[in-house]
Amino acid sequence: MSITTQYELAKMQAVGRIVAGALDAMSREVRPGVTTAELDAVGGRYFKEHGAQSSPQLVYGFPGVNCISVNDEVVHGIPRDRALHPGDLVKLDVTACKDGFHADAAVSVAVPPAPKVSTELKQCAEEAFRAGVGAARLGNRTRDIGRAVASEVHRHGFHVVRELGGHGIGRTIHEPPSVPNFAAPSASDLLTDGLVLTIEPIIASGNGKVWLDKDGWTVRTADGSLAAHYEHTIVITRGEPVLLTVL
Repeated sequence: MSITTQYELAKMQAVGRIVAGALDAMSREVRPGVTTAELDAVGGRYFKEHGAQSSPQLVYGFPGVNCISVNDEVVHGIPRDRALHPGDLVKLDVTACKDGFHADAAVSVAVPPAPKVSTELKQCAEEAFRAGVGAARLGNRTRDIGRAVASEVHRHGFHVVRELGGHGIGRTIHEPPSVPNFAAPSASDLLTDGLVLTIEPIIASGNGKVWLDKDGWTVRTADGSLAAHYEHTIVITRGEPVLLTVL
């Protein structure tokens, strides 16, 4: 969507804060022994306390409140009675809806003690996000964001998952435009004032190829390598982008 009124901006900021709060609450509970279902319940309680709904449930019928993916699970992992272990790399992907507006954010959390590759992959995803934000300027195109993300990821020796990327958001989870994590020639959408989208580097320590698990939701790395994910919802402005999914 493109924000054209103060009302829309206020609503997007409100749901963005809920996403950020739920993500923070879930992140603080990541530890050895906790299950992904228990982490999901933390996010679900936060949504309920703040009058929000799970966007994946509402729009797609996802069998959980939030997507929680571990190690080689890239995205859309289903919360279940899986206990986390030291060294696991956990992706928390939170998307909420309130008053008809949606916002989306994700972080990767390494369960201590974390191996070096997990820490480096997590940090790379965050730095690639910042690079993408640096290219998210009025008049640029979506491929400029992808070029910046890919450059940072390759500089660290990792690979982007080309099948997955960012997207427009607002009145539903996935709206135009697509925001690839590489300089796709077809990604020619212009970044306009008020445009709301997500930037979300999704990267792997291996070759970046993926497959869909038999559960029909979970995307995994084809070579079993670790994956990391970092995301925020932003608004394109005449100056620097505004991050909506922060406290």
